[in-house]
Amino acid sequence: MKFGVVVFPGSNCDQDCFYVVKDVLKKPVKYVWHKDANLSGLDCVILPGGFSYGDYLRTGAVARFSPVMKHIADFAGKGGTVIGICNGFQILLEAGLLPGVMLRNRGLHFICKHVYVKTDNNRTRFTSLCNAGQILKIPIAHNEGNYYIDPAGLEELRDNEQVVFRYCSARGEISDRYNPNGALDNIAGIINKKGNVLGIMPHPERSSEDSLGSRDGHLIFKSMVNWLETKRL
Repeated sequence: MKFGVVVFPGSNCDQDCFYVVKDVLKKPVKYVWHKDANLSGLDCVILPGGFSYGDYLRTGAVARFSPVMKHIADFAGKGGTVIGICNGFQILLEAGLLPGVMLRNRGLHFICKHVYVKTDNNRTRFTSLCNAGQILKIPIAHNEGNYYIDPAGLEELRDNEQVVFRYCSARGEISDRYNPNGALDNIAGIINKKGNVLGIMPHPERSSEDSLGSRDGHLIFKSMVNWLETKRL
């Protein structure tokens, strides 16, 4: 299997994701420049966090027009595994690969800290190694992580079990008290209907080794590897 980490002008977590795949997971990985149209040979595409195009217009709004996004849409349409982290999540929303939008954090401030998220759906290729309801400690670092979707869209997400992660307390309590950015229904991560595209605001690549204060994010990456390996059998 082989991973690809997309690099946009302004990406700043691409090297972190590359390191996790290469040195922690021990899997082949390459950088994919945003103007590159070649995704051949890739089994998983990672859209990393950062500030694509400086976020000057709106987070992800310019990056969605990069040449690589058309090919990522085709890749996802054929069932390819795609994960968008933080700014990558925002880009997936802007590109229409996931439903909903991101608003400014309700406090109108950039937030950078560890949070807890509950695994609402562990029956995905991204969470198969997590227990149902497992609580993960993963850091966030964003200014626009306030997820929103209209009432009908939220009902559809719930009915299809597309909500994968929700902000919670260390004990798993889900309430506004433990919602760092105002996200609707405490949503921290969702998947598409087919289940092959994940958008997540917290940074699992920043919590994939014990030395970082948490290794919980490793479960997300390892789940993807496990699914891809099983698929190949």
